Amino acid sequence: VADMERLVERLEKAVERLEGVCTDRLRGAREEPPGPAQYVQAFDALLAGPAAAYVRISKEIGGDVQTHAEMVHAGLLSERSLLVLASQHQQPTENKFSTLLKPISEQIQVVQNFREKNRGSKMFNHLSAVSESIPALGWVAMAPKPGPYVKEMTDAAMFYTNRILKEYKDVDKKHVDWVKAYLSIWTELQAYIKEYHTTGLTWSKTGPVATEGANAPRAPPGGAAPAPPGPPPPPAPAPACSGADSATSRSALFAQINRGEDITSGLRHVSDDMKTHKNPALKNQGGPVRSGPKPFTAPKPACSGNPTTKTTSPKKEPPLLELEGKKWRVENHENASNLVISDTELKQVAYVFKCINSTLQVKGKINSITIDNCKKLGLVFDDVVGIVEIINSRDIKVQVMGKVPTISINKTDGCHVYLSKSSLDCEIVSAKSSEMNVLIPTEGGDFTELPVPEQFKTVWNGQKLVTTVTEIAG
Repeated sequence: VADMERLVERLEKAVERLEGVCTDRLRGAREEPPGPAQYVQAFDALLAGPAAAYVRISKEIGGDVQTHAEMVHAGLLSERSLLVLASQHQQPTENKFSTLLKPISEQIQVVQNFREKNRGSKMFNHLSAVSESIPALGWVAMAPKPGPYVKEMTDAAMFYTNRILKEYKDVDKKHVDWVKAYLSIWTELQAYIKEYHTTGLTWSKTGPVATEGANAPRAPPGGAAPAPPGPPPPPAPAPACSGADSATSRSALFAQINRGEDITSGLRHVSDDMKTHKNPALKNQGGPVRSGPKPFTAPKPACSGNPTTKTTSPKKEPPLLELEGKKWRVENHENASNLVISDTELKQVAYVFKCINSTLQVKGKINSITIDNCKKLGLVFDDVVGIVEIINSRDIKVQVMGKVPTISINKTDGCHVYLSKSSLDCEIVSAKSSEMNVLIPTEGGDFTELPVPEQFKTVWNGQKLVTTVTEIAG
């Protein structure tokens, strides 16, 4: 009997120990932090899918395309960090949210600045496609329609991706795959936003209010794409009055556009006693009131670094006309009327940049000519076997003496194209441009001037969209 009692006592103690161990394990399991939110996991799938394919193909192409892709991937990882933070915190105030958006905004500018600093790159179309669409990362600040905003940014890349497809379609399939992989990032992102963030970034209903540094960036789990080597350090941010283009300005300020009515909250109310038309006594304070128009004064700069120091004009780059490898570089010429490129070869290209009130003649047969950021420039050339491109320019006159298959006009105001009889089959592609005219030679040696339409009408015919030139556009 005594032995049985001792055995029962030992069994009871063993059961108590087992129950204690099980309780501790259950308590520990409950205290383990939850995994990533569902919409973070979905974003990881996007990183592991189209984003990883884009980075991989960019690495295969190499050069500027690879470097650019690493910058884009860094921006996507910054966006993931914000999504992780939003899944664990409540929505902050506008000021705090603007601070949280800075890493994304700064990375957008890094991507765009890289394109601007590499305008002479052989992969300029690739860099431009990415640069024009990268502001799509700013969808996190766009409410209530973040999805359409991404669609708008994606459309901005189409001009350049279509060029890439045209150039490499029958030459190198790798570049065609690059276009498909890159565009699929934004296509997948639109579907992702529609499912998880239809009217804006979704924040947690519980947890603390988000603040700067509330959540350290975490890398995606093992199944997601690993981060490539980090991008080079970003350039110093440009001042607010640096004259950056509209896309860069929009990406830098996308947090402000989302403020809505709150953007006027900082304005001071002006009472009736402070208004001169209701309180005439105010008009005589501080000296007599000038009547009539003010004399001309030099406009003040929009911003200045230090009010005590004199502002200096930007350093003027020296003019350049030289052959660098297979590229003729014609840059920074002003009031030059006798620029000539001769002794050309079929594989050479010409890049004309920031030339003002000048004329350039290209003799012989050349692969392509690009006019970028020029004003009041005249171009005369014999034969081009590829494309003549005019971009970001004003008041350009182009005369074809021989043949050219394609002339592209993009973001240009005022462009006259004089065709020769042998180049009448030339295709003229235009986008975001105005005041374009094509001059056709007549039998008498004169030219007939014909305007290129700028306004179009699009209707749905029940099966597809049909676009026609409006009557007022000619």
